[in-house]
Amino acid sequence: VFKIQANMDPNHRDRIAFLRVCSGRYSSGMKVKHRRTGKDMKLANAVTFMANERTRMDEAYAGDIIGVHNHGQLQIGDVLTEGEALTFKGIPYFAPELFSRARLRDPMKAKQLEKGLRQLGEEGAVQVFAPLVDNTLLIGAVGQLQFEVVEHRLKAEYGVDAVFERAGIHTARWVTCTDNNHLNEFVKANQSRLAKDVDGNYAYLADTGVNLRLAQERWPKVQFHATREHGQQLG
Repeated sequence: VFKIQANMDPNHRDRIAFLRVCSGRYSSGMKVKHRRTGKDMKLANAVTFMANERTRMDEAYAGDIIGVHNHGQLQIGDVLTEGEALTFKGIPYFAPELFSRARLRDPMKAKQLEKGLRQLGEEGAVQVFAPLVDNTLLIGAVGQLQFEVVEHRLKAEYGVDAVFERAGIHTARWVTCTDNNHLNEFVKANQSRLAKDVDGNYAYLADTGVNLRLAQERWPKVQFHATREHGQQLG
């Protein structure tokens, strides 16, 4: 899965996961293994797109790109096989350098805002982080244009009128540790600076570069990562 697109049909609020067939053959109704979860899935009603037109695909071969309806079970980077234990790499997340919080003009739209941000986060339009000690979602990006695109899409696709305000965060680093007890100590000591991403990974939110360096010096057993693969659960 290399792309997820929400609301391709505004009338039905659907989400499409785009897959490249890397080998073998797709046929409508086939059963596949979802490698990330280990669960079996049935693939049916795949489509291909030409401009705004959809065409149903009953068969597809290596090199073809198909779209399947996604109800949240598929993420970017997921691999579907006929049972083989295959994984692919090369779709990275980069640690964002810009962070904002969304402020609603209408507080009654809080649920729509959360749904919109989570779905746009799943498709990679921005990165969404849930702080451990705050219910306000953080939005991370590598460029200001991403915030403008998300602001427009929230209004057009979810009926949410929101403005983005800077969150005062310098950068983020995903954190792992081979010693679970030590990681738990780190989390307990740094709750106010930690958040979880869409895959449930811990991310350390540093307000300055100095703060990040101090954290790395104080916790030498903890690894701070500037990138991770889509769909990867670190640990």
